[in-house]
Amino acid sequence: MAAPTNRFWETKRLDEMNREEWESLCDGCGKCCLHKLEDEETGEVYPTNVACRLLDRRTGRCKDYKHRHAYVPECVRLTPRAIASIDWLPQTCAYRLLAEGEPLRAWHPLVSGDPDSVHKAGISVKGWTVSEDEAGDLENHIVEREL
Repeated sequence: MAAPTNRFWETKRLDEMNREEWESLCDGCGKCCLHKLEDEETGEVYPTNVACRLLDRRTGRCKDYKHRHAYVPECVRLTPRAIASIDWLPQTCAYRLLAEGEPLRAWHPLVSGDPDSVHKAGISVKGWTVSEDEAGDLENHIVEREL
Protein backbone atom coordinates (compact mmCIF):
# COMPACT_ATOMS: atom_id res chain seq x y z
CA MET A 1 0.00 0.00 0.00
CA ALA A 2 1.55 3.28 -1.06
CA ALA A 3 1.17 6.42 1.00
CA PRO A 4 -1.98 8.20 -0.18
CA THR A 5 -1.75 11.34 -2.27
CA ASN A 6 -5.07 12.60 -0.84
CA ARG A 7 -3.96 13.65 2.63
CA PHE A 8 -7.51 14.49 3.73
CA TRP A 9 -6.53 14.56 7.43
CA GLU A 10 -4.45 17.68 6.70
CA THR A 11 -7.28 19.60 5.06
CA LYS A 12 -10.44 18.42 6.82
CA ARG A 13 -11.62 18.81 10.38
CA LEU A 14 -12.67 15.59 12.10
CA ASP A 15 -16.34 16.56 11.80
CA GLU A 16 -15.95 17.05 8.03
CA MET A 17 -14.67 13.54 7.33
CA ASN A 18 -16.82 10.87 5.75
CA ARG A 19 -17.11 7.47 7.40
CA GLU A 20 -14.33 5.87 5.32
CA GLU A 21 -11.92 8.69 6.12
CA TRP A 22 -12.88 8.63 9.81
CA GLU A 23 -12.37 4.88 10.12
CA SER A 24 -9.04 5.03 8.29
CA LEU A 25 -7.65 7.28 11.03
CA CYS A 26 -7.48 4.30 13.38
CA ASP A 27 -3.86 3.12 13.21
CA GLY A 28 -4.64 -0.30 14.69
CA CYS A 29 -2.49 0.17 17.78
CA GLY A 30 -5.17 -1.43 19.99
CA LYS A 31 -4.33 0.76 23.00
CA CYS A 32 -7.86 2.09 23.37
CA CYS A 33 -9.02 -1.52 23.75
CA LEU A 34 -6.98 -2.09 26.89
CA HIS A 35 -8.76 -2.13 30.23
CA LYS A 36 -8.14 0.84 32.46
CA LEU A 37 -8.68 1.26 36.19
CA GLU A 38 -9.87 4.51 37.69
CA ASP A 39 -9.12 5.57 41.23
CA GLU A 40 -12.53 6.51 42.61
CA GLU A 41 -11.10 9.12 44.96
CA THR A 42 -8.69 10.91 42.62
CA GLY A 43 -10.15 10.08 39.20
CA GLU A 44 -6.69 9.08 38.00
CA VAL A 45 -6.76 6.44 35.28
CA TYR A 46 -4.28 3.56 35.29
CA PRO A 47 -3.68 1.58 32.10
CA THR A 48 -3.32 -2.19 32.18
CA ASN A 49 -1.93 -4.72 29.72
CA VAL A 50 -5.29 -6.53 29.64
CA ALA A 51 -6.99 -6.51 26.25
CA CYS A 52 -10.70 -6.58 25.56
CA ARG A 53 -11.82 -10.06 24.55
CA LEU A 54 -12.72 -8.76 21.08
CA LEU A 55 -9.26 -7.35 20.39
CA ASP A 56 -7.10 -9.40 18.06
CA ARG A 57 -3.85 -8.93 19.95
CA ARG A 58 -1.76 -9.68 16.82
CA THR A 59 -3.38 -7.15 14.48
CA GLY A 60 -4.61 -4.50 16.94
CA ARG A 61 -8.07 -4.64 15.38
CA CYS A 62 -11.46 -5.57 16.78
CA LYS A 63 -12.57 -9.08 15.84
CA ASP A 64 -16.19 -7.92 15.40
CA TYR A 65 -16.07 -4.14 15.09
CA LYS A 66 -19.50 -3.82 13.52
CA HIS A 67 -21.24 -5.71 16.36
CA ARG A 68 -18.87 -4.87 19.23
CA HIS A 69 -21.52 -3.11 21.31
CA ALA A 70 -23.60 -6.29 21.40
CA TYR A 71 -20.69 -8.08 23.12
CA VAL A 72 -19.05 -5.16 24.93
CA PRO A 73 -21.77 -2.61 25.75
CA GLU A 74 -19.27 -0.29 27.47
CA CYS A 75 -17.14 0.00 24.32
CA VAL A 76 -16.78 3.70 23.58
CA ARG A 77 -17.93 5.03 20.23
CA LEU A 78 -15.52 7.70 19.09
CA THR A 79 -17.09 10.75 17.54
CA PRO A 80 -15.60 14.18 16.88
CA ARG A 81 -17.61 15.55 19.81
CA ALA A 82 -16.71 12.70 22.20
CA ILE A 83 -12.96 12.95 21.65
CA ALA A 84 -12.68 16.15 23.69
CA SER A 85 -14.10 14.43 26.76
CA ILE A 86 -12.13 11.17 26.56
CA ASP A 87 -8.96 11.89 28.47
CA TRP A 88 -7.62 8.32 28.38
CA LEU A 89 -7.07 8.14 24.62
CA PRO A 90 -3.45 7.25 23.88
CA GLN A 91 -1.07 10.16 23.35
CA THR A 92 -0.36 8.72 19.89
CA CYS A 93 -4.02 8.33 18.86
CA ALA A 94 -4.69 9.92 15.47
CA TYR A 95 -8.11 11.17 16.57
CA ARG A 96 -6.60 12.86 19.60
CA LEU A 97 -3.64 14.28 17.67
CA LEU A 98 -5.82 15.79 14.97
CA ALA A 99 -8.32 17.16 17.51
CA GLU A 100 -5.40 18.89 19.24
CA GLY A 101 -4.08 20.32 15.96
CA GLU A 102 -1.10 17.95 15.83
CA PRO A 103 0.08 16.03 12.74
CA LEU A 104 -0.12 12.27 12.33
CA ARG A 105 3.11 10.51 13.20
CA ALA A 106 5.40 9.16 10.47
CA TRP A 107 4.60 5.56 11.46
CA HIS A 108 0.84 6.04 11.02
CA PRO A 109 -0.33 3.78 8.16
CA LEU A 110 -1.94 6.72 6.35
CA VAL A 111 1.41 8.49 6.28
CA SER A 112 3.73 5.52 5.79
CA GLY A 113 1.52 3.60 3.38
CA ASP A 114 2.30 0.44 5.40
CA PRO A 115 -0.47 -1.09 7.55
CA ASP A 116 2.19 -2.76 9.72
CA SER A 117 4.18 0.41 10.39
CA VAL A 118 2.43 0.92 13.76
CA HIS A 119 3.69 -2.50 14.87
CA LYS A 120 7.17 -2.01 13.41
CA ALA A 121 7.45 1.27 15.33
CA GLY A 122 6.57 -0.49 18.60
CA ILE A 123 3.49 1.68 19.11
CA SER A 124 0.90 -1.11 19.16
CA VAL A 125 -0.18 -3.60 21.82
CA LYS A 126 1.29 -6.44 19.79
CA GLY A 127 3.40 -8.71 21.96
CA TRP A 128 2.78 -7.27 25.43
CA THR A 129 -0.88 -7.81 26.33
CA VAL A 130 -2.90 -10.59 27.91
CA SER A 131 -6.48 -11.58 27.24
CA GLU A 132 -9.13 -10.51 29.72
CA ASP A 133 -10.19 -14.18 29.82
CA GLU A 134 -6.79 -15.11 31.30
CA ALA A 135 -5.90 -11.99 33.30
CA GLY A 136 -7.63 -12.40 36.63
CA ASP A 137 -7.39 -9.34 38.90
CA LEU A 138 -6.81 -6.22 36.78
CA GLU A 139 -4.90 -4.54 39.60
CA ASN A 140 -2.10 -7.05 38.99
CA HIS A 141 -1.78 -5.83 35.40
CA ILE A 142 -1.28 -2.06 35.77
CA VAL A 143 1.51 -0.94 33.44
CA GLU A 144 3.96 1.91 33.69
CA ARG A 145 4.23 2.51 29.96
CA GLU A 146 2.57 5.60 28.60
CA LEU A 147 -0.33 4.92 26.32
